[in-house]
Amino acid sequence: MNNKSSKVKVVAASVAGMLHVNKKIACQDCYNHASGKNLVAVVSDGAGSAKHGKIGAKNVCETLCDLLKNADFAKIEGEIVKAIKIVREKLLLHRFNKTKNEKGLSCFAATIVGVVYHKKQGVFFHIGDGAALSLSDSTEFVASRPENGCFSCETFFFTQNEWRENLRFTKIQNAKSILLMSDGLTSFAFRSDFNEIEHKFIYPINDYLFNEKSILKAKKALENTLNTPKAQKLNSDDKTLLWIGGL
Repeated sequence: MNNKSSKVKVVAASVAGMLHVNKKIACQDCYNHASGKNLVAVVSDGAGSAKHGKIGAKNVCETLCDLLKNADFAKIEGEIVKAIKIVREKLLLHRFNKTKNEKGLSCFAATIVGVVYHKKQGVFFHIGDGAALSLSDSTEFVASRPENGCFSCETFFFTQNEWRENLRFTKIQNAKSILLMSDGLTSFAFRSDFNEIEHKFIYPINDYLFNEKSILKAKKALENTLNTPKAQKLNSDDKTLLWIGGL
């Protein structure tokens, strides 16, 4: 956060999955965070099937952080809805939106998973797959889990006409750390039914990031963890993890 005396620390990393590496395509995930009256963080996965999914992901991360960092937390769910509408309006006018209408938004398709946190209270906001976790101690957690359509490979995007129906909110409080991740990591972070988290994955990362004083070293170590041959073999999608500690 901006306050130099704050103990809050943010570490984030993205790596391209082997599907994109083999096709020489850049990672389509994006992330951002900002602080003002609120601490805001967002992770977005640009759809591989969308021509400009990376642009959609970048726009939604940057715009939501900018608009929500000083938003009225007492009205935060409405503020999040308004902020997403503004991103959609920006993309309606984007030079790559050839139709200049909502039909053209599909080329910017991307998911959203984010958090707004204010004085020990927070809310996850979520469209599509990816996931969010709030950890309070070694046994308690609150999760915003992935959501897919009728098929496992089908999810929801903020660019769809039905985005509002697919926007989910989850309240959290007294978090010690928060993790936001794209869908390339959900199979590592959760057990197969998504009801329980994988303790052997989540807690070693959480403990290391808490204890490592150098942000640069922590970021590099996180990148290496996401990019191990085993991780790439288990899930070939792009992988992003944004961690917030010391709340």
